[in-house]
Amino acid sequence: MVSTRSHPSAFPPPDLSPTKRASSKDPTPAPTSLRGLTTTNGGAWYHAPRRAILYWLYISLPLVTWDASYVFLRPHSMPGGKFHSPVFSLYKIYCDVDYNYGFPAWDAGTGFTAAQSLLNVAETLLYVAYLAVVLRNGSSDSANAKKVVKGSAAAQAVLLGLTAAVMTLSKTVLYFANEYYSGWENIRHNDWATLTASWIFPNTMWILFPSYMVYSFWGEISRGLEAASGLPLKKTQ
Repeated sequence: MVSTRSHPSAFPPPDLSPTKRASSKDPTPAPTSLRGLTTTNGGAWYHAPRRAILYWLYISLPLVTWDASYVFLRPHSMPGGKFHSPVFSLYKIYCDVDYNYGFPAWDAGTGFTAAQSLLNVAETLLYVAYLAVVLRNGSSDSANAKKVVKGSAAAQAVLLGLTAAVMTLSKTVLYFANEYYSGWENIRHNDWATLTASWIFPNTMWILFPSYMVYSFWGEISRGLEAASGLPLKKTQ
């Protein structure tokens, strides 16, 4: 028989928590940082725009605006037109590479060029709105020297960015698909060197960077929704 002995003091109550966690009443929960997005235990969102995305927008938006201006000012912006020189002089070369921008499409009354430029305008307005939200509501993060947008403004920013990026990506894929299904009608007259340098490479940039933007914004929204639903946050590298 095993004898029992009295213990000099009562056993302390067991600690049911494997780790020390902040109480739900803690007014200042510690933030959990993620790439681009930070959420706290209280559910606040912080969006830190990635530098690659900002640099791409600063470069691409003026180019897209220039391109759309050329399309909507045709035929005056085309070679021989009153607005062609000096603003649209470089299009004299591109008109001979891609007939969508040249006289063959214009004379045939092809509407695809103007239709895709109209979508360019819509995308540009969405990107400008994204930048406006970031610049107006962002505060400096001294640790990373970044603009950080918080709360509802952060949610607005990532939704605007995702919408615009999906539009750009799908429209550019459509541009390639249009050529493919028309037997490369507007570009098949080029040699491979000219085609690669003047058409394939530039247009591919509008697939690569928007794809990166979709990946970035999609991930932020997904992680935010997971946090809001109570799922454990997944840290990214």
